Amino acid sequence: MLLFPWQLASAYLLDLVLGDPQRMPHPVRWIGRLISWTESIFLDTSASASQQRLAGFAFWMVVIGGVVSGTLFVAGLSSHVYPLLGNLIIIWLGYCILATRSLHRESNRVIRALSSGRIDLARRRLAGIVSRDTAQLDEKGIIRAVIETVSENISDGIVAPLFYLSIGGLIGGMTYKSVNTMDSMVGYMNERYRYFGWFAAKADDVANWVPSRLSGLLIIAGAALLKMDWRRAWQAMRRDAGNMKSPNAGFPEAATAGALGVQLGGTNWYFGRPEDKPTLGIPLKEMNFQTYSAMIRLMYVSSFLAFLFALVGRYLLCWRFQ
Repeated sequence: MLLFPWQLASAYLLDLVLGDPQRMPHPVRWIGRLISWTESIFLDTSASASQQRLAGFAFWMVVIGGVVSGTLFVAGLSSHVYPLLGNLIIIWLGYCILATRSLHRESNRVIRALSSGRIDLARRRLAGIVSRDTAQLDEKGIIRAVIETVSENISDGIVAPLFYLSIGGLIGGMTYKSVNTMDSMVGYMNERYRYFGWFAAKADDVANWVPSRLSGLLIIAGAALLKMDWRRAWQAMRRDAGNMKSPNAGFPEAATAGALGVQLGGTNWYFGRPEDKPTLGIPLKEMNFQTYSAMIRLMYVSSFLAFLFALVGRYLLCWRFQ
């Protein structure tokens, strides 16, 4: 099963302590390179829509097959040759697909620049973690964007990887990370990827259906533990989450908006064009640096709750199939 509970706990602890390993070999970057290489083989923008959809499905299957095969080979071979090395590689792979500390670190780089009055630097740093246009955002717009991306990535970067590590072991976690990375690279409704990336986008929606809703519930539970307004968080999630175009993103964002007493969503700019998104939550408070600090506390508590659920689930599965 390639992942014991103690290995999962070790991977989670490493993520909290070290964050994203910037100067080390990184499997997610390798997955990105595999996606780019495979795309160059399968994508033909001059083909018909149906041909591009079929090519996109084949591309997706090749990437998933490559990641699963590579994970089994590396983890299995290292465990067979030298068990300690195998354990270290399994822990390292699990650690690399978690993002609690990285979410804090990257978002905090934006807030530090903003709080020191360097708004242009804050905009440039924000552009590295969001897909929207950032060049014209004011202070409140930057803070809102940071809150939205952190809340959404509680699901994509923390809860979903832990969920799939729990139910599917290392293969489950690596497969999810491949699905999510393909969506982030080709799952766009633009001229290049509208048809080719359709399957990747839909697969990511399916993969995140349960984790996104679980994320909303964990955020509500975290709000209760932090003595935030968990009832308002629950109401906001029930009322507003389904209004989003995305079938998943609204759940963690709406729960966060309710817990913090702010309103998320509204008009964003993408590739020079405005896009009006539904609003989430009721604007009872101004969004400021204190809102961001509360968001980070909520993120860490939600992350730890997700880890506890994943650890218990992994233990029960290992016990059941031992």
